[in-house]
Amino acid sequence: MEQKTALKKKVTAKVMSQTRIAPGIYDMWIASDLAAQAKPGQFIAVYPKDKSTLLPRPISICETDPDREALRIVYRVAGKGTEEFSNYREGDSIEIMGTLGNGFPMEKASGKTVLLMGGGIGIPPLVELAKELKEQEFAEQILITAGYRDGNLFLAEELSQYGAFYPATEDGSAGTKGNVMDAVAEQGLKPDVIFACGPMPMLRAIKGYASEAGIEAYISLEERMACGVGACLGCVCKTTKKDSHSHVNNARICTDGPVFEAKEVEI
Repeated sequence: MEQKTALKKKVTAKVMSQTRIAPGIYDMWIASDLAAQAKPGQFIAVYPKDKSTLLPRPISICETDPDREALRIVYRVAGKGTEEFSNYREGDSIEIMGTLGNGFPMEKASGKTVLLMGGGIGIPPLVELAKELKEQEFAEQILITAGYRDGNLFLAEELSQYGAFYPATEDGSAGTKGNVMDAVAEQGLKPDVIFACGPMPMLRAIKGYASEAGIEAYISLEERMACGVGACLGCVCKTTKKDSHSHVNNARICTDGPVFEAKEVEI
């Protein structure tokens, strides 16, 4: 896939607001001019102030507001770094680097029925993606399915503004009981192209489904990262093509991705 990475820079930004929107899930708006260049599917690296945690945390961009020079992240507390971020309040400084990654190829949805699929903390990037697809009238029809552990359907109300929304919950408390593939089957969804972000088992299932059905699919791979800029080779995945950097069948998720055409990667 052609790389479309924008200029990367490390900046000290300001927290505009932060709220807890579900157990362990936080919603933060950050004042930064990086919003002007951010594309759906890109991410930022957030640096903890506690130097004992050492590495920045890669967090997907949920939404942008270029007019306010603001970007939004929605993340799950999963360790010391994200625990620190959850305690930030309005006016606090926050060190970030961005924008990182290539983003989703929205032009692939032109005139088509597009299905956006998210699972867990892979749901937030769908907000900006759905918003831009709708506002720029890329897709003929937008379908969205998102998988949750339970009935805490964070971001569901926003996603519903941009397309037909079909939730799935593991405990069956809302929408389809099961996962996003169960929702696709139950609702009889028939897309021309799929954009997806979520845990690896979900992405493997989507890749298999898309291959069998002859559907174009673009998946955003979640991976632990160290440098975030392609230097350390700590987040490689196997591909069908040789990487121009390493000359082997690998790609760096942080720079060549995180979005790949599903058939190009071995997962």
